[in-house]
Amino acid sequence: MKKLFVDPEQKIRSHVNFLFGKDVGALLPDNLEIEYSRKTGKVRSFSIDGCLIGTFRTDGGIALSILGASLFLKSKNFVQNTIVPIDDAIPFVSEGRSLFIKHISKCGKNIQCGSDVAILNRNNSVIAVGRSLFSYEYFSRIIDDVSDGEDGNSRHRGIGVKVREGIKSRTA
Repeated sequence: MKKLFVDPEQKIRSHVNFLFGKDVGALLPDNLEIEYSRKTGKVRSFSIDGCLIGTFRTDGGIALSILGASLFLKSKNFVQNTIVPIDDAIPFVSEGRSLFIKHISKCGKNIQCGSDVAILNRNNSVIAVGRSLFSYEYFSRIIDDVSDGEDGNSRHRGIGVKVREGIKSRTA
C-alpha cells in the first residue's frame, strides 16, 4: 500500500483558503518556515523570517498573529473575516482587551462562532486578532438594532470577540 504524502506548504495554503477565503493562501511566500509537533509530526505553526504567521489549533482552525492578519488583509476575500469596532473601543482592544458585542460597528460575512478574526480600525489597519464568540448573523442583528436607535446596553451584553493579541499588548 502506497503512503500518500502532502506537501506541507500546499496543506497550509489549502487550509488558509478554506478558512479565510479563496486565494488568500496565495499571499503566503514560498520561503515559509514550518514548525512540526514532536509528538505527532503534524504542522504546528508557520512563520516568515522568524515572525509567526499562524498556529494550527486542535479544532482545525488557525490562530493568526497580527503579522499574519496584516499579510492576509491584502486579499479582498479576507476582509470578510474582519470586525471594525466603534472608535471608543479601539484603545482598549489594541491593548489586548476583549471586544464587547455592543461596541461592534461592522463585521464580515465569513465570521462564524469560534472562527479567528482580525479587528481593524477605520483606516483598515489591524489593531488586534482574536476569536469570535458569535456568528455574522448575530452580530449583524445587533448592529441593525443599535443603528435603529435601540439601546445597546439593555439587550446586548457580553463579549463578542476574545482578543488574543493587540498591537499595544505585544512585548518587544
